[in-house]
Amino acid sequence: MEQRQRLALLTGATGGIGRATAAKLAATGYRLALHYHRRRREAARLADRLPGGPHFPVGEDLAAPGAGGRLVAAVAKQSENIDIVVNNAGIFVDHAPQVVAMEEWQRAWSRTLAINLVAAADIAHAALPYFPAGGGKIINISSRGAYRGEPESPAYGASKAGMNSLTQSLARALGDRGILVYGVAPGWVETDMAAAHLEGPGGDAIRAQSPLNRAARPAEVAAAIAFLAGEDTDYLTGAIIDVNGASYFR
Repeated sequence: MEQRQRLALLTGATGGIGRATAAKLAATGYRLALHYHRRRREAARLADRLPGGPHFPVGEDLAAPGAGGRLVAAVAKQSENIDIVVNNAGIFVDHAPQVVAMEEWQRAWSRTLAINLVAAADIAHAALPYFPAGGGKIINISSRGAYRGEPESPAYGASKAGMNSLTQSLARALGDRGILVYGVAPGWVETDMAAAHLEGPGGDAIRAQSPLNRAARPAEVAAAIAFLAGEDTDYLTGAIIDVNGASYFR
């Protein structure tokens, strides 16, 4: 009997961590639903370059109300099952409270929480009917900032702390259905989102936060995601794995 091809829904697939994760999962036999917001061509090119497949792009603005449900519905039109959800999409907006006006502060909180937390929760909920009978996995990409705070972007830190709680709550709620839920919490990563900070005047200080004197490579974060997506990790459900180069301990 021919084995069914497993499908992974990966949000934020066109970013640095997303591209590296797509490559890792495709190499282990997953078919990928590659979420994008504005970068449709990049997502389509990524789908074409990955081994295996057929992979496919699926677009959605995760800041919009109901976006998580619409994204899952679009994926379900192309696959009967969703085996793994990787909630990787996220934004980091500078909005230090002592600097920005109230209107900008509110915009930052609204959009950051919508994308980083609410959409991830909605996607997890909407995917439940599509997990196979034996269960599935949800992997949420959190951040070191969930623990140490983010003074320049408090909404980011709060959203990631919420994602950790979401991860652990869902792990407790869904474990008896065979649905396993994990978190991965990177520190600074060499991505487009972090480039302005890493390449700016404070870049050396950021790298010096780790005794390795560098930020993480996207492939290193992707390796942790791929490990959790693999076999023999069931009893890690509810765990949040730090990938921060010993820059912060909790």
